[in-house]
Amino acid sequence: MLKKRGIIWTAIILAVFLIFYFDVQIVKGISLINNAVLNDFFLGITFISSEIIIFFFLTSLFLWHEHKRKWILPLWITLGTVVVISFLLKVLVHRLRPFQIGIVSILPSLESTSYLIWNFSFPSFQSMLAFCAIPILSKEFPKFKYIWIILASLIAFSRVYFGLHFMSDVLVGGIIGYLIGVGIIKIENKTKFGERIWKRVF
Repeated sequence: MLKKRGIIWTAIILAVFLIFYFDVQIVKGISLINNAVLNDFFLGITFISSEIIIFFFLTSLFLWHEHKRKWILPLWITLGTVVVISFLLKVLVHRLRPFQIGIVSILPSLESTSYLIWNFSFPSFQSMLAFCAIPILSKEFPKFKYIWIILASLIAFSRVYFGLHFMSDVLVGGIIGYLIGVGIIKIENKTKFGERIWKRVF
């Protein structure tokens, strides 16, 4: 099992380095498939990927089942950790977005002054946010996890499609988000802090 995990993580790390090398070509290649239908579709995905929508949807999902409510606090901590780590990495790495360095053009409706202040390209916050929920959903809603994996993948791809991120931004963002989710689950299973706090408050 450990050997298999080692092989998987080695492959992932190699893929990340390879994608970093071809980042510009990938963004340019994806821009060639841009059309009105795909634009509308991925604009919808971009709307769904709003942190507010994801937060309220996931919270509602766990509130819906009485015995799963103990995972609400760990879920919130996961989402909060993603926000903090994403912000710190963006400021530290300071990588400009593809459209900012003229590799591709961007739809006027997606342009924002926030992109020019602090909200840099690496890593993709939306990818981190979408993928960090997969470990908890896989544990508590196994039938729902595949739908969420597809949605998370579409969210990640939409960022590259619109020239808001490089492929490496969304890949690394997804990996970091997923690992944060796994880490919070391990802490919760070991300490039961979410369960204990939920019982005290409610």
